[in-house]
Amino acid sequence: MPVDLPQGVSAAIGADGVTVKGAKGSLNLTLKSGIRVVQHDKHLTVEATTAEEGMNAIAGATRAHLANMVVGVTKGYEKKLELVGVGYRAAIQGKTLSLTLGYSHLISYPIPEGVVIETPSQTEIIVKGIDRQRVGQTAAEIRHFRPPEPYKGKGVKYSDEKIALKEAKKK
Repeated sequence: MPVDLPQGVSAAIGADGVTVKGAKGSLNLTLKSGIRVVQHDKHLTVEATTAEEGMNAIAGATRAHLANMVVGVTKGYEKKLELVGVGYRAAIQGKTLSLTLGYSHLISYPIPEGVVIETPSQTEIIVKGIDRQRVGQTAAEIRHFRPPEPYKGKGVKYSDEKIALKEAKKK
């Protein structure tokens, strides 16, 4: 299945990788041996050059990564996190995200390169960027500091995540 390149997006295919450039920036993808990317007009096609076992799966994954890169350089990605709990707060101080999550200490999370973190309110965190993997990984690392617990639902959760609350122990 080909990957369409919309208006304003260009792809440069090298010997060992592909670079996709768009309005929001550029991303690189290193190709595994046995995978070839071919450009026809405004389409990218991924092919397996050998008939080894598993090469079609790697070609499909490479195609998905290229499609994610195209969306990233045109629209970008964002993940929203919510802090649920009394006294749970988030604030940005310079290049670090400061989190108060009920521990005896403040958590300082250095913001990774290529990712923008915003805090519209004290209980909301928005992670934005052009690289889907980096945005998702950053959001997962922030959530890992205090995942939602199943009895009161307190913790850091994704905005679209549903927490199934357990019933407390009966006497």
